[in-house]
Amino acid sequence: MKAYIFPGQGAQFTGMGLDLYEKSTLAQELFEKANKILGFSITDIMFEGTAEDLKETKVTQPAIFLHSVILAKVLGASFQPEMVAGHSLGELSALVANGVLSFEDGLKLVSKRALAMQKACEIAPSTMAAIIGLEDNIVEEVCAAIVGIVVAANYNCPGQLVISGEIEAVEKGCVILKEKGAKMAVILPVGGAFHSPMMEPAREELAAAIEATTFSKPTCAVYQNVTANAVTDPDEIKKNLMLQLTAPVKWTQSIQAMIASGATEFIEVGPGKVLQGLMRKIDRSVAATGASFE
Repeated sequence: MKAYIFPGQGAQFTGMGLDLYEKSTLAQELFEKANKILGFSITDIMFEGTAEDLKETKVTQPAIFLHSVILAKVLGASFQPEMVAGHSLGELSALVANGVLSFEDGLKLVSKRALAMQKACEIAPSTMAAIIGLEDNIVEEVCAAIVGIVVAANYNCPGQLVISGEIEAVEKGCVILKEKGAKMAVILPVGGAFHSPMMEPAREELAAAIEATTFSKPTCAVYQNVTANAVTDPDEIKKNLMLQLTAPVKWTQSIQAMIASGATEFIEVGPGKVLQGLMRKIDRSVAATGASFE
């Protein structure tokens, strides 16, 4: 069975999407439609902007979403997912790809998500850190024992977990986790504590937008970040998406569940190869490639 996976924030690069724009009239139409919906020329920034330009919150998330979704659209009849999943932001790309959300609604939600997260980051200083080389349960226990907000946020692959929360609590967590044997405990260059209780203001804002959006029956199951289970009911998909900003991304668990359900080939749709790299660390025996449009 073919599983399509969609990357999240951090996969962006200068020139992303330009090849699609130049080779496909459908891609051109969708990119131009995106410029109108967003109210600025995101294509100028994607195709010609600097890495710094692409880091701007209102740009990064829509840019990655557009690259992923438009690539899926131009693949045409060859794009036949039997299951999908997306890492954090990528979950919205996956929901457009499997027919739950329209292109327009998906882009509007991504834009609202980015701006709501930026606002939440400005309310209180917060951060994230990558923890390498420890069992998940040790990281969870250390976080639970620290005074202040710090939680396990991204279960990326075995031995690689990201923690998220208040700056002081995350820094303390890094010190203790190194003492516990972590090979690395590194503060990440991010704007705030994503997938933690610090994102509650953003969750509330985005939940209202999600509630007002039409969710349709999917063409195949989506393995959502919050549960790591196959979901096909539009109401349940909507509910899980509302919880996503303050809940951990259960990526390792999602991939393992997809393999258990019969996935034999994983195809990453979007910029970069981050998810293919994580696949090799989760289960080397399963093929993982990147989608390309010729």
